[in-house]
Parts: sequence; structure tokens; C-alpha cells
Amino acid sequence: MQDLFASAEAPSQPLAELMRPSSIDEIMGQAHLLGPGKPLRLAFESGKLHSMILWGPPGVGKTTLARLMAAAFDAEFVSLSAVFSGVKEIREAIQHAEIARARGRHTILFVDEVHRFNKSQQDAFLPFVEQGLVTFVGATTENPSFEVNAALLSRASVYVLETLSEADLLALLERARARHCPGLEFSDEARQRLVGFADGDGRRTLNLLEQVRTAAQTAGRTEVDGDFVEQALSRSLRRFDKGGEAFYDQISALHKSVRGSDPDAALYWLCRMLDGGADPLYLGRRLIRMAVEDIGLADPRALQTCLDACACFERLGSPEGELALAQATIFMACAAKSNAVYKAYNAARKFVSGDGSRPVPMHLRNAPTRLMKDLGYGQRYRYAHDEPGAYAAGENYFPDGMSAPRWYQPTDRGMENRIAEKLRQLRALDDADAQRRTREE
Repeated sequence: MQDLFASAEAPSQPLAELMRPSSIDEIMGQAHLLGPGKPLRLAFESGKLHSMILWGPPGVGKTTLARLMAAAFDAEFVSLSAVFSGVKEIREAIQHAEIARARGRHTILFVDEVHRFNKSQQDAFLPFVEQGLVTFVGATTENPSFEVNAALLSRASVYVLETLSEADLLALLERARARHCPGLEFSDEARQRLVGFADGDGRRTLNLLEQVRTAAQTAGRTEVDGDFVEQALSRSLRRFDKGGEAFYDQISALHKSVRGSDPDAALYWLCRMLDGGADPLYLGRRLIRMAVEDIGLADPRALQTCLDACACFERLGSPEGELALAQATIFMACAAKSNAVYKAYNAARKFVSGDGSRPVPMHLRNAPTRLMKDLGYGQRYRYAHDEPGAYAAGENYFPDGMSAPRWYQPTDRGMENRIAEKLRQLRALDDADAQRRTREE
């Protein structure tokens, strides 16, 4: 069990561990949770501990908060990582909590990356949380509503931790520099570049500072400029978890920027995702979806442009083929917008899924055999090309007894304006034919 619990500081600890806050006042950011009158500060001040899920990106203080709770409430701190732990480790943690209770001490059970535990493993915590044996604190980078069992969620408050701001990271960098490398001076540009590499992650900021400090010591330098930071740090990808919350957030931002007709924002999110390691062909497939969902027949060229961009990338590869994806993105952001096709399709799908299997009308059936012709298949079908204007006015193409639903409602934007006018003309012909039949009857 020794490896499950917080241990004494090692003589040569990483800078990120040496800089771990010793009170909530030292935590950077999270003012919406730790500021005066805010939920977690009230919990600390009231002395009332409760189970919770801390949801946020890496390096924003989830583990630190859990450790500070244990210190503030004089509780045992048991830490599990869902990556390395299983039922055996959970059982041992519970046994430790039982021993602690026998000594009159409460236990905070901290589960890092709780979303990686499966349903049965998450269920294993429930009885001990309900009994009050442990206060459960889970940390996750993924949306808990998708990744954490409803039963566990109902017993824990969810707190959302935010990415650290540039100002937070700069303050953290200066605090760490002053404490642990006071002889090393950073130019403003060097600070900005290091913070840019950190990408909102406090732990990464300190790790990068440690790398720069080591490089400076090796080079015998006491002053660091932007170019030295660039050389000392290997290229660092932006925060991006393929398949995780950040991934889908950025896809959503790209889609909404295209829909909102902002080519610069759309290009920004496309480049963010490419920079973060997204599969360019996956982005191409999402662009195709946007073309049919948000542009549709207002500009049918959008779909072909996206298909061509994907084919171009398959032929050229990266990075040359990425320019074709950028062209498709900008084209769609600038194109006329319509979701009429998308709405019509969804309405038709919904109707069909709740409707019966209506038979095909006899006049619309094919009649490849003599018997089928004798049975009336295809009789009274009007061949549109033989009608005036190649349109059989008044013809019905729906099952018998089903009224025309008018699912497709073209907009007045782009090419759909012309489509709408054409449909109005055809429906006027249908109305005239209906009036003619009424008079004849």
C-alpha cells in the first residue's frame, strides 16, 4: 500500500512538486471556485467536507485541491490512479480507510482520471461513499456526464476548473523563478514564449522552466531571451486529446465558425486542430458534413469543393494537402448558408421511423414481367418527359392516402432562391391541374 499514499518529499523533487501550493490562497486561477464566497472556499472555511468531481484540463490544480482538503480537514489522503489501479487497489484503499476510522481519522479517497475506471469499478466506491467511510474526490479531464456513472455523479458535486490564463502562468513562472532559479533572468519575450508553449497548463509551465534552467546552466548563461527558449524546448503541441473533450470542443468551434460565416475564425480552429495532431482526413470528413448540413443547395459547389480537398490531400499528403482543406474551409465560411436539406432529411427520417410500411402505389411500380403488367403495375403512370415542360402537373408520387408533407423548404439565399422559385412555379401548375379536375367533376 505504500505506493498508494502521499509520501514525504524526496530530496530531488521536480520543480512542479516543489511549487505545489500549501494553501488555497497560493493556487493560481480558479477564482470562480476559490474566491470569497465561492463554493470550494466556503467548503474549506465551513469545515464541511463533501464528495466531488473536479473536472478540468491538465495542470490546473485538481490534485493540489484534493491534497489541500486532506491537510485542511486533518484527514488521511489516499490516492489512486485509474490508469494503474484495479479492484485490488480499490479494496486495499478501503481497508486503509477502515483502519484510519478505527483510529478516529476520516479518509479522503482521491481518484485521478476517474473516467478511465469502468462501470463496475466506479460502482465499487458507492457503498463506502454512502456509509461515509470515505469522502470521494475524483479528477477527470473528460466530461463527467459522459464518463462517470450516474449513481456516482448523484452523490458528488461537480466543479469545473478552468485553463490558467496567461496572467496566471506569468505570475506562476515569476514565483518559481524567484524561488528556485533567482540568478536566471528572463526577457519579456522569453516569458511570453515559455507561457505560449505551456498552453494554459501550470504543471507544464514549471516543467518547461526546469528544462530552460538546465539548458541555461549547461550553456553557462544567466540571461534567457526568446530565441534561447525556442531552442531549449522541443516543439510542444497544443493541448489536444484525440477523442477527448478538447477534441470535440475544437471541432464544435470549427463547425460553428463555418456556420457563422467567419472565415478567419474557421481557419484558426482548422489550424489549431492540425497543429494539435488531428487526422487531416478526419477534418476533411467533418468539412463534408458541414457542406451538406449548413450550406446544402444554397451552394452545391461546397460539397464538391470538400470532396476535391480530401482527394487533394490523399494525393499530396501533409503539409501540401492541408492547403486544400484550408481553401475548402474558407469557401464554406463565405458561401450562402442553408440547413433546409438537413431539416428536410431529419423530418422525413422522423416521419418514416414512426409510420407504417405504406405500399407503393400501383402506378409507380415497375412492371418488368407480363404478369405484373396484367396485375396493373405501372398503369396510368405519366412519363414526365412526355408532358409539357417535362412536368406531370398534379401527379402524386406519395403512397395512397398520404398528403404531401412539404419537408423541404428552400431559403431565399444563394442557389436555393432559384430552387424556391422553380418549386413555386411547379406547385402553381399542380394547383391549376387540381382546379381543372374539380371543374370536370
